[in-house]
Formats: sequence, structure tokens, C-alpha cells
Amino acid sequence: MQDCRQFYIDGSWKNPAITNDFAVINPANEQVIANITLGSSANVDTAVAAARKAFASYGNSSVEQRIALLEALLKQYMDRYDEMAHAISLEMGAPIDFSINAQADCGKGHIEATLAALKEFEFQRTLANAQIIKEPIGVCGFITPWNWPINQIACKVAPALATGCTMILKPSEIAPLSAHLFTQMVHDAGYPAGVYNMVNGDGLEVGAAISAHPDIDMVSFTGSTRAGIAIAKSAADTVKRVAQELGGKSPNIILDDADIDAVVTRGVKSCMSNTGQSCNAPTRMLVPESKYQQAISVAKAAAETVKVGNPAESGGHIGPLVSELHFNKVQAMIQAGIDEGATLLTGGTGKPDGLATGYYTKPTIFTDVNNDMTIAREEIFGPVLVMIPYNSEEQAIEIANDTPYGLAAYIQSADPQRAQRIARQIRAGMISINGGAHHYTSPFGGYKQSGNGREWGEFGFEDFLETKSISS
Repeated sequence: MQDCRQFYIDGSWKNPAITNDFAVINPANEQVIANITLGSSANVDTAVAAARKAFASYGNSSVEQRIALLEALLKQYMDRYDEMAHAISLEMGAPIDFSINAQADCGKGHIEATLAALKEFEFQRTLANAQIIKEPIGVCGFITPWNWPINQIACKVAPALATGCTMILKPSEIAPLSAHLFTQMVHDAGYPAGVYNMVNGDGLEVGAAISAHPDIDMVSFTGSTRAGIAIAKSAADTVKRVAQELGGKSPNIILDDADIDAVVTRGVKSCMSNTGQSCNAPTRMLVPESKYQQAISVAKAAAETVKVGNPAESGGHIGPLVSELHFNKVQAMIQAGIDEGATLLTGGTGKPDGLATGYYTKPTIFTDVNNDMTIAREEIFGPVLVMIPYNSEEQAIEIANDTPYGLAAYIQSADPQRAQRIARQIRAGMISINGGAHHYTSPFGGYKQSGNGREWGEFGFEDFLETKSISS
């Protein structure tokens, strides 16, 4: 069992003045694998003071100095890459092959993309009689979730370090092992004391203290829309900048000219990936009426090839949900779909056969769904797909946009120009056409209640910079 009860503040690991132990559970076997302690507002105060002090010098560091430090961090990450993958697999249940190939790759990808952007970024230019200067915003507070743990840490921390900001990180208390390992990497890379600080805790105590702290200049949060609203309200009193990547209910529009067998199969597997615990998962499959029965048959067959199993083993399967609390929420949403009259095509409530221990959930598909149902409107965050029929291209666009969210959307068509035309009409921040991948250099973020601001690559720099004009 790991002891992760220290916080990282002002360049060293420190014992909290008051311990408030919290058990970290392996979702695959429900066993305690580590202990952390939940911090307090006093711990936040200490960390913020260290970050404020460090900003006086780090905020004026040269681009060359920051490049050298990021390169050192990348080396530390690659030296302990496998350790990171295993930590993520243990803490949130990602199968080890998926953790190695996808989850842990995010840390590497974001540091590399940040380095490339930093080497090219224009921090100063002349416009008419003014020097336009981009300067670091100051002390940043980061609140990150458990579903892609190192992804959301790295895509905030790396650009903040690159632009000259200092920071305090509150990782998820449910999945903190990757954050502890990453923190040691930052330390070993040689960052000056106080530049990076990490305090464990829950949202009600540490998260709220970060959001409201008068000496924090910006807050970046990834998580639920509900929590994002609370953070924005808390931050308003100090008029700090708030960047948020929140929920999603992403449509997957299958057009009548698409290869139904191929695109439905791909859509099902994409929805189930990471056990459905991705904010940009294509959870609403929109299918033309003329192809609906064919799509249902293909979807059922595809879902029944999705295996559920032990994350310690490789094999292309999906693992458990992250926690008992989350398992119960997903089960309730599946039951809501049944109660509201949707047709359960496959899956359903309860655990898969042979998996009584662990927070495992059946891959589930509902048909005969309309866009007013709870399962079509609320983010389930589990391996649950809803299939919605439509009568015309215009109706497909209307259904796709009929959501409070606007993070991502997916379009499948044999006609690239048609797909591009529809993509322009979808109110979402990221559109994938025919399985197009989202690279670390592309902006990540959404419209409406999916948040504000953008992360990844050069687009992730802007939220960490102030713009100064000097005229002469």
C-alpha cells in the first residue's frame, strides 16, 4: 500500500499539519491501494504563498530557461513512463494496454506539443506604435478529474510552466497516484521551489479554497458542469480568469450515404472506450430512419464483442468504472432509460457475469430513444449508447444541437464536402469526420455548457497569458 499523505509545497514534500486520511480504492477489486490526506484551506494558503513568491522570479524567466526545464521534465516522464501507466491502471481501472498506449501517452504528448509551441510562440510583436507583449498571468489554480488523470494534469501544467506561471494543483482524490508520480517528476526536473505545488483534497474544501483565493489569478477546471458553475461563482468575487472543460453529450451523425456496418461498429467501440468515461464520447448515435433497423443489428453485434475484464490484463477489453459512487450513478441512469420507455437492446443494470467484485458495468445500448429522454440529455459517463432515428439532414442537425452541451460531434459520410457543410452547422468545439483523430496540437474545448477557453498545443497558452500594450 502506498503512503501518499504528504503535499508538495515550496519545492519539497511536507506533512500536513492536520491529517484527514482518505483511502484510495482499486476499482477492479475494491481493495485499498493507497492513503492520501485531504487538505484544508490553510494548506492552500501555504501553497499559494509559495507560488506567489516564486512568480517574482519565474515569471521573468527566459524562454530558453523554460524550454530547458520542460525538456528535463519530458526526460523524467519518459524514464518513468511505464510506472505512470501502471499507476493510472491501478487508480482508475484502465486496462494496462490502454493505459500504456492511450492514458500515459497523454503526458508525453502534451509536454512535447507544449515544447514545440513554446519554441515558436510570439511573446512580443510591434503593431503600429505599440509593443504588444504577452506576459504570464500569475499564480494558477488547477482542479483536475479522475477519468484521464495525467491528460488533464499535463495539458494544464505544461503550458502554465511554458508561459512563466506558477501554480497549485488539486488532483482528483479518487485517482491521485498519477499526480503524485508526476509531482516527483517535476521536482526531479529541477523546477525552482514554489513554481509547482500540489495539495490533495476534495472539492468542497481545497477546490473551493482555490476557486475563491484572492492571490490566485486564474483557475482552470476540468469536470462536471455542475461543479464548474460552482467554481465560476466562487471565482467571481475576485474577478479571476476561469477556464473550464466541462461535460458533453456528443452526437454521432451517421448520414445515409455512410457504410453502416463500418461506422456503427466504430461508433459503438468509441463510445465504450475508457468504459465510457470520456467527456467527448460519442454517446448519441443519430441514424436515418431508412437505415435504423440495420444500424440496430450492427450495434448489437458490435457491443457484444466489447469484453469487460481485469485491468491488470491486456486484451483490448474495458475495465471497471472508477468508484462505487460512480457505479451507482451509472446504474441509476440505465434504470432511468428503462423506466422512460426506451428499448434496451443489450446490456442493462447489474454487473457482467463472473465479475461480482469490482465496479464493472455491462456495455449497454438503448434504441427507440427520443432526444427528450434523460439518457439522451444528461451525461451518463459510462458505457451507455443511445440510438436516435431522424428523418432528414435538417432534423439530424437540429437533434445534434438540441443539448446544453457543445464539446464534440462526429459525422460519418461518404461525401467529405457534405460532412464539412454539416460540421459548420454543429454548435460544438471539436468535430471529427469519418473517424478523424484529435491531435495534441489541436484545440480542445467546447461551446455552451461544455465550458470556455481551449487547451492543448499553442491554443493552451492563451488562458495563461495577459496582453500588455506599450505605446511610444
